[in-house]
Amino acid sequence: MLIVKKFGGSSVADKDRIYNVARRCIEEYEKGNEVVVVLSAMGKTTDGLIAKAHEINPNPPRREMDMLLATGEQTSVALMSMAMSALGVPAVSLNAAQVAMHTTSAYGMAKLKRIDTERIRHELDARKIVIITGFQGINKYDDITTLGRGGSDTTAVALAAALHADACEIYTDVDGVYTADPRIVPNARKLSEVSYDEMLEFASLGAKVLHNRSVEM
Repeated sequence: MLIVKKFGGSSVADKDRIYNVARRCIEEYEKGNEVVVVLSAMGKTTDGLIAKAHEINPNPPRREMDMLLATGEQTSVALMSMAMSALGVPAVSLNAAQVAMHTTSAYGMAKLKRIDTERIRHELDARKIVIITGFQGINKYDDITTLGRGGSDTTAVALAAALHADACEIYTDVDGVYTADPRIVPNARKLSEVSYDEMLEFASLGAKVLHNRSVEM
């Protein structure tokens, strides 16, 4: 089986959490499955980068913002690959340019157009876990673009489609999808399952569980 696993920023926020994710992915790999991992930036990294940008320039160019924000995911994937290597499992980190994840040129809100799978396939055939930056792509000028906040979900779903994966698993720091935010509404109920249409409505109305474009895709 080929499985795409996506982990959000809070899941890779520090060393212990990175190793926790690494072990979960290795468990899947040791069952004989091919594993592709998509990561967000660690913890509050993206917020910190945005704040730093506005400290330098209150109205930063959108292209340069994408250049800056993409560094967050690159940090995550490199550290994750190092963790897996330390645990004795071959892994490789790839950014959007190395995979060749082609997008439109709308900086800050680009849409994926197509994904080249040759490099990923090559690494999977070499029995490596492939770890890919979420949230980003490259446009026709070979500039880095980003897909909007929460875009790593969309990266994972698009990769799963392009690779004809058997499953796409999206992990976060809550234990499921609720009827409302359980931190705000104490009697919110966890749903045992949810249809794509319902999830799309949730996401479009502001639920932060999944990026709405990932549900559409």
